[in-house]
Amino acid sequence: MKLKRRRKLITYLNILDQPIRFNPFLFSRKFILWAFLGLFGGVIAGIYWLVLEFFTHQLAYFDGWLVIPTMAICGLLAGLIIHFIGDPGEIHLIVNNIRFNKGKLDPKNNPSMILSSLLCIASGGSLGPEAPLVQVVGSTGTWLGKLFRLKGEDLRSMSIAGMASGFTAMFGAPLGGSLFALEILHHKHAVEYYKAIMPAFVASCFSYLVFALITQLSLGALWNLPSYEMVSKFDFLYAVLFAIVATCFGWFFIFCTKTFKQLFSKLVVPIYVKTLIGGVSLGIIAYYLPLTRYFSHYELNTLLLSDFSLKMLIAILIFKIIAIAITVTSGWRGGFIIPLFFCGATLGLIIHQFIPSISLSLTIVSCMAAINACVTRTPMSTTILLATLTGFTYFIPILFASLTGYFLAPRIPFIASQMEETAA
Repeated sequence: MKLKRRRKLITYLNILDQPIRFNPFLFSRKFILWAFLGLFGGVIAGIYWLVLEFFTHQLAYFDGWLVIPTMAICGLLAGLIIHFIGDPGEIHLIVNNIRFNKGKLDPKNNPSMILSSLLCIASGGSLGPEAPLVQVVGSTGTWLGKLFRLKGEDLRSMSIAGMASGFTAMFGAPLGGSLFALEILHHKHAVEYYKAIMPAFVASCFSYLVFALITQLSLGALWNLPSYEMVSKFDFLYAVLFAIVATCFGWFFIFCTKTFKQLFSKLVVPIYVKTLIGGVSLGIIAYYLPLTRYFSHYELNTLLLSDFSLKMLIAILIFKIIAIAITVTSGWRGGFIIPLFFCGATLGLIIHQFIPSISLSLTIVSCMAAINACVTRTPMSTTILLATLTGFTYFIPILFASLTGYFLAPRIPFIASQMEETAA
């Protein structure tokens, strides 16, 4: 017995005497770069959010009929910034640069993007801060990659990791934000740039922590849906049926956007005139339907907690879609993901009034998932994002709805640069 104990002791000592070996990524330069990018991205996103909140609260005092001149003036100022400082582009340009410009996002457009988007979003435009954050933090990843002389896929991965940090900071979902940054780059291949998965995960986690510390926003579900229990396997069928209806409204949004884009393209005027016209139009809609103002980060909870009539819900849905389309096409800056979620939630409330026996939560998340997946072609990340943002723990019905919206989407994607290079 003593001999066996001595042998075990010698074995244990030999194990302890050996050096500890970690994954080679842990202390590598790449890991440190991803982590630093996430920390820096979280700081950028946190400061941006605080400034946005300040301006939003200041401009919120101008309500009633004053909302029309307020949004008109802010639209004019945003247009002047874009005209004189430079056009920062939209999500189409970001996707195009990642795919066809060797993954390089140009930081020189960041001042224009920050200033114009702050005015557009704070005054009440129907676009959110996710697109500005993606552009700014993504270009920061490009700048950092060039600083350390990264090339090829390593440089592209840094840009994508920056994009993921921006998405994560806005949505508070590291996994969903990372996958969204990867999925949105191609309409058919979900993770074409799979080498950027780990950089995106690492940067997103660090960005999430820093952003939460700076903003002091509450963690967990953002929108308060009623609790849901899966009581029937027909819930999957209901999710698909609701998603089909929501996909039709996704098509309607794309149609509205293309229509307004053609109308604004016929105006041979400087961009600040277009943003002024957009501001007046958005102000009129917001005057009659105040809930359509802003990008719906907080308004979605107001919608869920209010008891609107069927006619009012239909009006909110139609004019919110029109407001998003005008915001996108008139030169205003921002992202349309959260506003589309708002449209899906409104449609879910409308459907529930006709079929009150089916769970309200299931109806709402199915519509939210389908309309977003139809427009952005991101079924996987949409599923994870909605499960995180709504606290809807049974994410499989969301996946069914997301896939329905994805497969029933138009042949030509809304984000044209998601197409193959030959078709772009």
